[in-house]
Amino acid sequence: MTDLPPIALARWTSFHVGGREVVVQGQPAREVTFTPGGAPALIDANGTYLVGGMYAQAMEPAPKRGTVPLMLWHGGGLSGACWETTPDGREGWQHFFLRAGWEVVVSDAVERGRSGWMRIPEETGGVPVTLTLENPWERFRIGPGTPQEGRVFDGQQFPADPASWRHFILGCVPRFTTTDDLTLAAYGALLERVGPSVVVAHSQGGFFAWRAAQEWPGNVRALVLVEPASTGLMEKVAALAGIPVLMIYGDFIAGDPRWPAIRARGIAFAAAVRAAGGHVDVVDLPAVGIRGNSHMIMMDRNSDRVAGLVQDWLQGLGLCA
Repeated sequence: MTDLPPIALARWTSFHVGGREVVVQGQPAREVTFTPGGAPALIDANGTYLVGGMYAQAMEPAPKRGTVPLMLWHGGGLSGACWETTPDGREGWQHFFLRAGWEVVVSDAVERGRSGWMRIPEETGGVPVTLTLENPWERFRIGPGTPQEGRVFDGQQFPADPASWRHFILGCVPRFTTTDDLTLAAYGALLERVGPSVVVAHSQGGFFAWRAAQEWPGNVRALVLVEPASTGLMEKVAALAGIPVLMIYGDFIAGDPRWPAIRARGIAFAAAVRAAGGHVDVVDLPAVGIRGNSHMIMMDRNSDRVAGLVQDWLQGLGLCA
């Protein structure tokens, strides 16, 4: 719950974008009973399917102060719900930026959440990767060991009590490593429909944000990358010269087995963007006195403080009154 005043909306809509047709042939028909006690139906799997679509939800506040929409792109194994709330029930960044006057667009990437599904692995060769209750505890830098042991890093800001942790895991969804091309195409369709936007992206979403900015630079006004898991293409780095970028990294990175290398690659790519004439600001939160952040920065207990840092940076660019 919050003591903040209600958010007034001028518009609230949702839609799907992207997708392509796939024709399936030569599959045997099978009998399916959809509901217990119902009559069996003969299902013919052959035909034309639409695959690779993306769901998006747009909210426009009243009054609106952002000069362009602000998009929130989630990371791997998550959906747009990670921007809507936190595991302990606080408002998410969707609310923060609506209150700051931005039109906010939250999306579910291809094969996630409300974006629909395709015949996997038949169409992409992919096998879903899902998260156990234990897996992200160390990987997302919550603490050593397992959630059952309950040890967290000193000063940890993620709401890691048992109830909140289970709530977080319940919001995780299967992810695929073979749908990147479909996902990038869908983000391109989203940018085309909504128009030039600020893109705020987390983790795997940071990879798609870099690539989308390289492919469609006219539709990306600025990038805010929250612990991006990868970079764009070095051979297309010049396309980023006119797009200001903010990269944010949290705490507990030095002792992690993976994140020092991931961060180093990100910093090296930022240097290449600068060398090509671009502008990239890199913020290590502990270095500016914001400590205890996990990989899930937008869900940490100090998430509004980090969102405020992002808002100040965007205002400095003249993108929000």
